[in-house]
Amino acid sequence: MKYQTDAVDEILNQWKEECPELATAAMGTIGRLKRCSSLLQPKLEEVFSQFSINSWEFDVLATLKRAGAPYCLAPTDLFSSLMVTSGTMTHRMNQLEKRGLVQRTDNPNDGRSKFVQLTSEGHRLISSAVIEHLKNEEKLVSGMSKAERKQLDQLLRKFLSQLER
Repeated sequence: MKYQTDAVDEILNQWKEECPELATAAMGTIGRLKRCSSLLQPKLEEVFSQFSINSWEFDVLATLKRAGAPYCLAPTDLFSSLMVTSGTMTHRMNQLEKRGLVQRTDNPNDGRSKFVQLTSEGHRLISSAVIEHLKNEEKLVSGMSKAERKQLDQLLRKFLSQLER
């Protein structure tokens, strides 16, 4: 199968010209992953903007939604799941609370702590946004067959597992 060249191939060719002794195969892999991420983000944000949210807001609301009823989590569970610091999470909670999308509720098991919970408005918003987000993601990967997507998922799962160790 003949593959199309891409912007990363041009970079690799430049390195090959300048320093032919360098082993640049890994640079190609990492470069393509980084470029895919950079190109995907604006395409994801397009859909989020239709709901007046951005990607971090989507991530927080989606995390609460997929937690299941009553759609709440302890802040530590939330920021651990989203891989952000507690300070970042506090700032994000304040922003979402001001917009009426989340609320802090008492933790019945610990009077010193609170839960973060989707409001009915937050639930309505994320329930609609996730449908459009999934349609967008499906469109973004539509250039690959199911078998290619499965192969890519397996390879990315393996790579991610290696990085997470």
